[in-house]
Amino acid sequence: MRVSGVDFTIMPITDFERSKKFYGETLGLEQSKQWGDMPAQEFETGSLTIAICEPQAIGQEFDAQKFPIALHVDDVEAARTELEGKGITFFGDTMDSGVCHMCFFTDPDGNALMLHNRYAD
Repeated sequence: MRVSGVDFTIMPITDFERSKKFYGETLGLEQSKQWGDMPAQEFETGSLTIAICEPQAIGQEFDAQKFPIALHVDDVEAARTELEGKGITFFGDTMDSGVCHMCFFTDPDGNALMLHNRYAD
């Protein structure tokens, strides 16, 4: 076996319509495939598809993701300011690791997300 990439990740949600609005309107991600009649929808980031899904639809229980998906943006501070203007609360200050800027927040269900920009190689 040879893994050649990551096709998508699933974010567990509790309210399909609210999450569609958050990922599509608040974050501005492009909606792609709806999973038939299921409460599940895919959103495109350019490098990773994020699928939102009510877990009971696939025989699972809800448990929020605790480690963030790092969403690449060109300017972390500008993106943070934009999202704060839409009511998003961030945890702590924007961090500078010496190679990247990042700041942390969650979706409405508590799934961890991060704005990220690697500025050094």
